[in-house]
Amino acid sequence: MIDWRTLPQSPGVYLFKGTKGEVIYVGKAARLRARVASYFQKSAKSPKTEVLVRSIQDIDFIVVGSEVEALLLENKLIKQYSPKYNISLKDSKTYAYICITDEEFPRILTVRKRGKKGTYFGPYTDGFARVQLIALAVRIFQLRVCKTMPKRACLNYHIGLCSAPCIHNVSREEYLRQVEGAVRFLKGDSGWVEELLRKEMDAAAKSLQFELALEKRRQLESLEVLRQRQSVDRYREFDEDVIAFVENGVKGYVELLAVRKGVISGKKQFTFELQDDLLQSFIKTYYADTVPPQEILLSEACWADDAEKASIEQYLEELHGKNVRLGVPQRGDRLALIALAEKNALARSENKVLEEIKEKLLLPGLPVVIECFDMSNLGQEALVGGMVQWVNGKPNKAGYRRFAIKSFSGKNDDFASMREVVFRRYRQLVREKADLPDLIIVDGGRGQLESALFSLKTLGLKIPVIALAKEREEIYLPHEREPLRFNPQGEMMLLLRAIRDSVHRFVLSYNRKKRSMRVRDEMSQAS
Repeated sequence: MIDWRTLPQSPGVYLFKGTKGEVIYVGKAARLRARVASYFQKSAKSPKTEVLVRSIQDIDFIVVGSEVEALLLENKLIKQYSPKYNISLKDSKTYAYICITDEEFPRILTVRKRGKKGTYFGPYTDGFARVQLIALAVRIFQLRVCKTMPKRACLNYHIGLCSAPCIHNVSREEYLRQVEGAVRFLKGDSGWVEELLRKEMDAAAKSLQFELALEKRRQLESLEVLRQRQSVDRYREFDEDVIAFVENGVKGYVELLAVRKGVISGKKQFTFELQDDLLQSFIKTYYADTVPPQEILLSEACWADDAEKASIEQYLEELHGKNVRLGVPQRGDRLALIALAEKNALARSENKVLEEIKEKLLLPGLPVVIECFDMSNLGQEALVGGMVQWVNGKPNKAGYRRFAIKSFSGKNDDFASMREVVFRRYRQLVREKADLPDLIIVDGGRGQLESALFSLKTLGLKIPVIALAKEREEIYLPHEREPLRFNPQGEMMLLLRAIRDSVHRFVLSYNRKKRSMRVRDEMSQAS
């Protein structure tokens, strides 16, 4: 075995070999000795890299004239040997379809394969656009999303997202007309939908049904947002690939959006075991056989310095005979594209708990963003409320909010406090035209739930909302007499309780801070 300490400090390619002399990893380096030495130092490494190091039985190397030559040779050797520990590009899943099932009361869902029965649309290369289409179709045409027809109306009916054929709230003929409208919409006839919504909005306004008119206006705005997200920036004169990388400590997720002349034209998704320099390895391997566009935008730099960045750009030019720019956007439209790619990658991080919440509470979509409220009113002073935000099953501290109760004082009224705080939170989001959460949780029981619903109704918003009571860990749904009970030690309930407990701690700490400030003020005045 070659001692890594004898390697030259020259550009080149190193080959790690296993017990049978097989090449298990190929890498490039600007300085061979320094790069190979990094594998054998005690610094923190990814689990895959640690396994690789334990498997190395021999080291070989090839010296070249420059780092660009090293990149080109690395690419050839990876193709020649297909080493076990170099990344292998396999698109993580096939493109999905939207399906409207062939049932007595059809439902709308996402599927990976076309079946014999049902009406299919797609495949959609842009998963985010597909999710938006389904959400909009459900919101406008009120189609069911449940796997089996329930015996009583679900949460979607109570927030206006389903016409509830399960309780015979709508006849089969009326429901099939809703389905027909959804089919026309999914075939691309959005102009018809827009015209219909405008007529319904005007008619509701004339008949003084202002809440209905507001809902129709929001549906029109959703159509416009969808149209904008599909066309991003139509004046771009060149093509781009947008690449986002996220990881969860075990796996790395790469999301690639193909943007052609400003329009998102496709998407590819890849999942890898975590390893060092994964993003750079992906770029070198993916573009070895794929002609890159003029510009590749990345969520983070995968180079140590400008010289290494220039080497990667030159490597791509040598392969394909065209100039390619690499960049990490800091502002503007390009940063918005990176954010969109990251959102897709995060949503794909296979969070089974969120899927379970969606299924068991019959939510219209995956609860990626959950906001939870609690009140604290120890004594009759320092009445406060708090809200925590969890994204993809993890707390998002930047989204936490605190509220000092302003609408009343001198009494303990949890219900009035909840009405005020929920109203103030979502009035602000409406004013800012910001994204709304996928699910709202309130700490408490029936009374707190009704208070939150009152504020949402006042604002004309239809957001799924539940109450989680501490005593028996029961879940209250709108307009349901009896609460739901699930296994308190199941993953779903553990997550919901963790969210509820986090807001309780957050609002309690705020209450204590307010009370201590009041005590200091009183002492200051007394002295």
